[in-house]
Amino acid sequence: MKRLITFFALLNFISCQTKKMNNSASFDTFKGNFIEALWEVYPEWANSEGYHKYDSVLVISNQQQRDKELAFCKIYLDSLHGFDLKSLPESNQIDYHLIENQLLSTQWSINEFKSYQWNPATYNVGGAFASLLIEKYAPLDQRLHSLNVKLTNVPEYYKTAEANINRPTIVHTSLAIDQNKGSIGLFEKDLVDSLAHSHLSDAEKQEIQTRAKAAVAAIKAYVAWLENDVKPKLNDETARSFRIGKELYDKKFAFDLQSGYKPEEIYEKAMKRKDELHTEMAKLATQLWPKYFGDKRMPENQLALIRKVLDTISTQHVQRDSFQAAVEKQLPELIAFINKKNIVYIDPSKPLVVRQTPDYEAGVSVASIDAPGPYDKNANTYYNVGSLKDMTPEQAESFLREYNKYTMQIINMHEAIPGHYTQLVYSNQSPSLIKTIFQNGNMVEGWAVYCERMMLEEGYGNNSPELWLMYYKWHLRSVCNTLLDYGLQVKNLSETDAMHLMVDEGFQEKTEATGKLKRAELSQVQLCSYFTGFSEIYALRDEMKQKEGSKFNLKAFHEKFLSYGSAPVKYIRELITRRKE
Repeated sequence: MKRLITFFALLNFISCQTKKMNNSASFDTFKGNFIEALWEVYPEWANSEGYHKYDSVLVISNQQQRDKELAFCKIYLDSLHGFDLKSLPESNQIDYHLIENQLLSTQWSINEFKSYQWNPATYNVGGAFASLLIEKYAPLDQRLHSLNVKLTNVPEYYKTAEANINRPTIVHTSLAIDQNKGSIGLFEKDLVDSLAHSHLSDAEKQEIQTRAKAAVAAIKAYVAWLENDVKPKLNDETARSFRIGKELYDKKFAFDLQSGYKPEEIYEKAMKRKDELHTEMAKLATQLWPKYFGDKRMPENQLALIRKVLDTISTQHVQRDSFQAAVEKQLPELIAFINKKNIVYIDPSKPLVVRQTPDYEAGVSVASIDAPGPYDKNANTYYNVGSLKDMTPEQAESFLREYNKYTMQIINMHEAIPGHYTQLVYSNQSPSLIKTIFQNGNMVEGWAVYCERMMLEEGYGNNSPELWLMYYKWHLRSVCNTLLDYGLQVKNLSETDAMHLMVDEGFQEKTEATGKLKRAELSQVQLCSYFTGFSEIYALRDEMKQKEGSKFNLKAFHEKFLSYGSAPVKYIRELITRRKE
């Protein structure tokens, strides 16, 4: 309690000092104070950004911690609102909006959304300890010293989790069980391997092993509690629905995406785009029909025609044991094309490592990027690729058909180059730390989806109709993500209708659609970020092409756009268009 009082006193002091400074000189000082205080409140977030001062701290999600977060938000909102927004430089105006959105969002999450009560998957120490073992930002012994201290709080961490949970959802309970089981290997294998390579004293090694056993026992106890005491009692009456409803959804959409669109607007836009894509895909399917089916009669139904051609092309895929290797092989080809076409600068000094998705992160997406933070810019970026090891032959074949040789190229553009990996490297170079650490999902995902189409427009794949058809199918997935997310969370879309949307209208393989349905039940709003962000970025680029005419330079546009870190598109648009007027 003494530490908490000291923290509040420090915040009040910083707040008062900030308000006493003159407006033109003090905002950067305010931001520096704010970020330092932010890391003390959220040490694991700090670690993920490459800031390691608080690596030994494991936050216990109790009421005291929530009070600390709310006090932090109130004090810094008061300080922030002491500045005259219009008098700040343009770049700092964006930072103002980002800080305000973050603080208001945190207040709303604690006071209204309350996922700490109904989402047992919130509690998982795997990621917090994995970074200490895997990332080489400091000597191994130093990282193990921090890990040793951090281990002491694991039992209390899980006891608090049990105390917090009240009427959880069924799907989040299942995810918590699976992911926490995946974390056990970190302590029983990865930590043991690290200790063997360390130079710690025998006494400290023994102390770490003892604490690690206690941590494993705490994880197993939490899993057993969920499996034996919680999950068996959950049903439609006793469990909270995974559907959050319109009121919560609208607020979460506004906080998470900071978009120029309202949820209903992007939903209607996605409905219209779905029909447009079906028309374009039918044209390509008709063009490709003779190549694959000769004189055989084409189906009269548009969707049946598209499905038949897609199914045939999808048989062109790698073997299940070479999927990750095929992903790695294609990345240099993408870099060579980008350099040849002068699309955007790719920094060759920033390492990208393809790996199997760690067990403690598995169960949500097929592919993802784990990027280093701005304090550790030269660390590895990990391209996580889903494993096929636990799939039946039928499931593996369905997976590989979905990620066939054409789709694999598109997903690599999205996740790696010039998508997420490239954007996040640029984001770390932003002079504004605020724009880097407050990553806007709408911009991040929107950029990746934009890159898919941009690459094909620039001639990647030599305008192959097969690649374009698969691109349209992939882009249709982003559209269906929006329809699925809003439909499930707000419009009470049934699982049957959701599968119809993805499989029959989106042409997804059943394995893919089943996984996406699970993801849509586990998350909210995030699935809208793909199509929403794409729509905003694509419209901005076309607007600039129209304004600049023959002077428009694609590489210059990309690098200017990326120079604003991971800020919301609507704010980037304001700055770019304002300078061109």
